[in-house]
Amino acid sequence: MATETHELNLEEKFVFSDKAKKKIFLTLGIGIVLLIIGIILEMSGGGHGEHALNLTQDNLASINSDGTESGGHGHAYSWTTKLFAGMWINNLFFTGLALIGVFWVAVNYVATAGWSVGFKRVPEAFGNFLPIAGVLMLVVFVIANHSLFHWTDTSLYDETSGHFDAIINGKKGFFFMPGAEGVPSIPVFYYGRMIFFFLGWVLFYQFIKKQSHLEDVNGGTKHYRKLVTFSATFLIFFGVSSSISAWDWVMSIDTHWFSTMFGWYVFASWFVSGLAAITLIVVFLKEAGYFSFINENHLHDLGKFVFGFSIFWTYIWFSQFLLIYYANIPEETVYFLERLQSDNYSKFIFINLILNFFFPFLALMTRDAKRKMTFLKIVCTVVLVGHWFDFYLMVAPGTLKEHGGFGFMELGLIMIYGSAFIFVVLSNLAKSKLIPVNHPMLQECVHHHT
Repeated sequence: MATETHELNLEEKFVFSDKAKKKIFLTLGIGIVLLIIGIILEMSGGGHGEHALNLTQDNLASINSDGTESGGHGHAYSWTTKLFAGMWINNLFFTGLALIGVFWVAVNYVATAGWSVGFKRVPEAFGNFLPIAGVLMLVVFVIANHSLFHWTDTSLYDETSGHFDAIINGKKGFFFMPGAEGVPSIPVFYYGRMIFFFLGWVLFYQFIKKQSHLEDVNGGTKHYRKLVTFSATFLIFFGVSSSISAWDWVMSIDTHWFSTMFGWYVFASWFVSGLAAITLIVVFLKEAGYFSFINENHLHDLGKFVFGFSIFWTYIWFSQFLLIYYANIPEETVYFLERLQSDNYSKFIFINLILNFFFPFLALMTRDAKRKMTFLKIVCTVVLVGHWFDFYLMVAPGTLKEHGGFGFMELGLIMIYGSAFIFVVLSNLAKSKLIPVNHPMLQECVHHHT
């Protein structure tokens, strides 16, 4: 691909063709069929492994006095548990993609970055999935409840109950309400945070989107200055809310376990996934004849971000693992024992590291690789798959125990959620011009060179 820039078409609009829509709906239909097959297999008892969690009795006895693992669930396994767990994993993953789209736009405004201005409509469109993600997250939590989250069992907080758990009871105020007395019923504080975070993200996004499109109409720097200020405020809110949501939605599944690095870990996985998704769509649009001004230099910078934050994610993963490994505290090590000593999950640990570190690191190491669309498409697809499995490893062992695995149900849910996400993004891309015509740094983007 030549490095010279081409004439900028300020009227360029993305056309969401009927052919593209048919492909998306076909994928959605196949996903629904696979999900139904997976559910039938689970109901017949053929969809999951047995006796796969090989924790030794010594390990278990060192964790809790009753010989059960930390945060263990007392309910019987059902195919609905696997369905809810799969939905929760996809909720987390696609919420992250939508949120990182807004984060990317905000970071670039605060950093006064000009190189990415020309394709900012792509990550901007990601944010349109946030309201859908919020509704799905709330609905799944209400329906799944104790199937996924052990701490929702109110008998754990009743000192007269045989299920009383002193550790979980100590966290009662975080889930239900600070200063709550007696046996709690509804986790009001948890619901409140979930609703508050999604409302905050959606409102911030709507303001950023509105000002961005007003800038197209009115020109000048008035809207740009507002966007810089508002983006900085959003980043503060994002920093707090993304960490707490990681504790709420992921870490609380393994209620006894905790990690002081977990907020960073989830952010790192979200961010590199979002970068990969943005890069993929930009490359596909470029190949379809859009974004004629984008050259190897833009691709190089996108590739550097994917490359760099794949290493950042690995740094956080290894740091968290190493701290827990050399401290060797049973309440912490159980998290990795559940994964490393399981026939179901141990292979995903190594798949996780290969797909999310070794492959992108080696494939994007050279300058030329970052400047080739074919390389970027392959690497970004692998990174997205890899980080879906990263969220799978965060959720499945604590919810499904020995019944975990990847099959028709998981593949079907990915296809359903992925189709919905792509449809929302492309539908919103088609509603306005692809190029932010009056952005003050547009010419810097057009003539970008590294």
